[in-house]
Amino acid sequence: MAVFSSDLIRAKNNSGNNIKVIPHAGNISSALQNLGWDWVLEDECANYLPGEAVVLPQSQADDLLQAADELYEMMVASVPDDLPDSFLQQLAIPANLWSLVRHSWNDERHWHLYGRFDMAQTPEGPKLIEFNADTATSIPETAVVQWASLAAAGKHEAEQASGLYEALVTQFEKWLDVNQELEPSLLLTYIGASAEDATNCAVLAQAAEEAGFQVHLCPIDQITITVVGEDRGVWAPVGEEQWQKFSFVYKLIPWEQLAWEEPEFIQDVENLLRTRTVVIANPAYSLLLQSKGMLAWLWQNYPHNPLLLETSFAPLKGKYISKPFYGREGQNVTVVANGESVTSTPGEFDNQPVVYQQWCEFPQDGAGNLYQTGVFWAGEGCAIGYRRATGIITNTSQFLAHLLS
Repeated sequence: MAVFSSDLIRAKNNSGNNIKVIPHAGNISSALQNLGWDWVLEDECANYLPGEAVVLPQSQADDLLQAADELYEMMVASVPDDLPDSFLQQLAIPANLWSLVRHSWNDERHWHLYGRFDMAQTPEGPKLIEFNADTATSIPETAVVQWASLAAAGKHEAEQASGLYEALVTQFEKWLDVNQELEPSLLLTYIGASAEDATNCAVLAQAAEEAGFQVHLCPIDQITITVVGEDRGVWAPVGEEQWQKFSFVYKLIPWEQLAWEEPEFIQDVENLLRTRTVVIANPAYSLLLQSKGMLAWLWQNYPHNPLLLETSFAPLKGKYISKPFYGREGQNVTVVANGESVTSTPGEFDNQPVVYQQWCEFPQDGAGNLYQTGVFWAGEGCAIGYRRATGIITNTSQFLAHLLS
């Protein structure tokens, strides 16, 4: 399951909106193994790294990280305190999650660990495309692979904005600190068929272990939830005929997917959350920030903010993109110009409401590749990574390391 921008993007050959790349080759596999991170290679995440890196001016890196901080603060500040039904409906939050969203929003012990802002770098500065607040991936690439690429390329003195791993350790420490009455046992769950998800969870697990958790990884279909008796809690197999109960759970499965497909699971989880038997990250309220309806809500609350593209619940004038509230991997995206559809992509999310976002020119390199900037937030803006493609940015688009200049 990949969680990348869903926009179909085109860019003009604009001298004010170009990306500079330089050769950046080396044996990534060897570098990762020497660092003790050979398990990162299990899903071959290094295989789509081209032999180039983005040259990123320090001032632009600072702007991107600051933009992540400002955008997160704007989102949180824009959420109505009482989370009225009308607001949750406008963001298309599944109704069976409303209670959990409100509960987690009003209890600071439900900790938002991290998310990833997808941005476009423009001559006017960074612009928000969307925020992957719930189940953002590309953690191994951003936190580990691009850092190891420096050694692989022999650029030992080069610098990057790649503090994601350290920020995750701090976030896990804070999550533990605000839940001191719970045993520090953490279960990290994912869809078992996805090697990508397992690898993302493995990076999170190592950061959590460094923060003081006792950790275990497990596909979600192997766990058991009990809501009655002395065995109340979340259980997972940890050995042959051995089961363990966990007080902390991280899930790399979207809240909306669980709400739609596993309503009984949601009921049981709410039972355990309300009795402080377990806490879950990312919390249910992260869905408020994940919903692409938040992009339109932000524009209503901060019209013409320089970090935002005009986004609306109704069609716009001029050229714009429509995209589903919870769409993924570039599916069900439509580009509209002068009131007519220019192009669209098929997908599984055509039954969802959509938002309409102003067209934005993405930067490109001399070969015509288009670049989207991913800026991780983990308590603060902490890391930058790049995806590139000639059209749609998807989970198979190339990942590029960057070098600060």
